Amino acid sequence: MDKIKRIALVAHDNRKSDLIGWVEWNWELLIKHRLICTGTTGRLVEDVLVRKKQEHNNTRTVYIHKLKSGPLGGDQQLGALISDGDIDVLIFFWDPMQPQPHDVDVKALSRIAVLYNVVIADTRATADFVISSSLFDAPYSPIIKDYASYINRKL
Repeated sequence: MDKIKRIALVAHDNRKSDLIGWVEWNWELLIKHRLICTGTTGRLVEDVLVRKKQEHNNTRTVYIHKLKSGPLGGDQQLGALISDGDIDVLIFFWDPMQPQPHDVDVKALSRIAVLYNVVIADTRATADFVISSSLFDAPYSPIIKDYASYINRKL
């Protein structure tokens, strides 16, 4: 992981306001990094960051890569980015009280992030700990488990 992180921001509909509130609170730290968002979340994040930059006369370029909406394939796009080593941190505010029609996609996304040892925060408290870590703005080399024995097993 480089000093500049590739941070995925994802939120279910009922948690979008929570994620946007967190982004608004942490905007100065987030704009130093490359952000990847699914669907509507990406548009909302961009709106907040552009507004905060204007309010504070900040000239830093905001990098946001917007994927498709989660149910329309954005979760799979994000999973592919994780498996290709193109995501360092996943901030995923999901709604534990409402079943989602694409719950299997959500589980697959969490699974692939764990498989590739990606930093995951699915609560605001965890996201706060991640963003306030001294490792957040520093290079870091995560240990990736070697699955060669699994791949090469005899069936």
